[in-house]
Amino acid sequence: MPLDFAIPHLFAYLIAAIHALGMLAAVHAVLTVRTAQGALAWAMSLFFMPYLTLLPYLVFGRSRFDAYIKARRHADKQMHQAMAALNWRPWVDEALSASASPVYQQLRALPRLGRMPCLANNQVQLLSDGEAAFAALFSALASARQVILLQFFIIRDDRLGQRLQDLLLERAAAGVQVFVLYDGVGSHALPRHFSEKMRAGGIQAHAFTTGGGLLSRFQLNFRNHRKIVVVDGECGFLGGLNVGDEYLGHKPPLAPWRDTHVEVRGPVVACLQESFAEDWFWATRQLPPLLLPEAYPGEGMLCQLIASGPADPQETCALLFVEAIHSARERVWITSPYFIPDEALFAALRLAVLRGVDVRILLPARPDHRVVYAASSLYAFEALRAGIRVFRYQPGFLHQKVMLIDSSVVAIGSANLDNRSFRLNFEITLLTFDPDFAAEVEQMLEEDLRNCRELIGADRHELHRLQQLGMRVARLISPIL
Repeated sequence: MPLDFAIPHLFAYLIAAIHALGMLAAVHAVLTVRTAQGALAWAMSLFFMPYLTLLPYLVFGRSRFDAYIKARRHADKQMHQAMAALNWRPWVDEALSASASPVYQQLRALPRLGRMPCLANNQVQLLSDGEAAFAALFSALASARQVILLQFFIIRDDRLGQRLQDLLLERAAAGVQVFVLYDGVGSHALPRHFSEKMRAGGIQAHAFTTGGGLLSRFQLNFRNHRKIVVVDGECGFLGGLNVGDEYLGHKPPLAPWRDTHVEVRGPVVACLQESFAEDWFWATRQLPPLLLPEAYPGEGMLCQLIASGPADPQETCALLFVEAIHSARERVWITSPYFIPDEALFAALRLAVLRGVDVRILLPARPDHRVVYAASSLYAFEALRAGIRVFRYQPGFLHQKVMLIDSSVVAIGSANLDNRSFRLNFEITLLTFDPDFAAEVEQMLEEDLRNCRELIGADRHELHRLQQLGMRVARLISPIL
């Protein structure tokens, strides 16, 4: 067969093969993707646009990934069996005190939703920008005497990352055991020499990956989005900040960067260690040192740590937000960089408005991911029509993840209001039940609101038709973002 005759035929066969694979993948998506919205988004795009979506589906799809989930659950079970001999969770008095609190009883699903109990006698310090957060973090690290557990989604080889590296190497040289865990996807740009230098200096550093095997190398959906630091089992940090100069507000066009972290002391620090231990055990099949102070303070606030991820028996992160919103009687203020709610969360917000609750959503005015921003914008206008007040933060990029419920309940952590945080990422959230701390968070958010522009109905009418079309296309694929 002449070459000029064979090439068109081969091209036709290739097109037919891609369409056939696209249809098979669409059927697979319908059968395996967890949510109806996600299944529809994948199936439609695979059926009509297989050239564009077949490869992304092979990389990002198959969100159930049962083999991974089973392996992770098995590893967690092994880890807890290894911890059983350590007499871990010696906080009976703190747990009993928390269970009797009427504020905690307002969220009746929490005892079963979270694996770790609500605990009394904690101190929490609000760190409302990168400078304050890293000043407190570096001070705590510099005072470490025994063990440092450190975990971030992103670690960069820039000025902030090198400051952190130098401090950890100095502590390791002083005899402190240092354990560093970073996400393999989030820290994909981290050069090999950065981690090799830490290991050469006595630091145990590992990347969190989905797991072994050829298939796992192409499965990028499950990312460890947690930010955890524990020093000597006494002091802990968590929140929205990663390690990079942009989180200090040093990188335009998103500067200044608006974020929130917290420093915690008390029994809840043991829960932070347990969450880190699960991820470390998955990455290394070893248990890091776990320390407890000789005694806990005799007073403080109630706290519960919610560690969520795709291996949970239920969708812990999504249910946490829905339960908190349903419990509100006066106020729901939420700030998040991404607002792509599922049906249950959006319904909970609308019902809160109908109950007369003051519902406000604070979002960034600048995009860091344009497709996500477009989808988030369409949801923001739908929220506006439902009676939800929506605000755009003007000075810089808003990255904090904070929720204020009524006058006592606060949630601060790593989870965004999107499908990835709800069902695919490993996330960590601290719930506090304390009127004084809630008042401090209220003051912080009121300052943010003064730097926001509230959306009005006319804003939607000012959009060009192409912008509206782009937002709707972005919304169509939002369940798989």
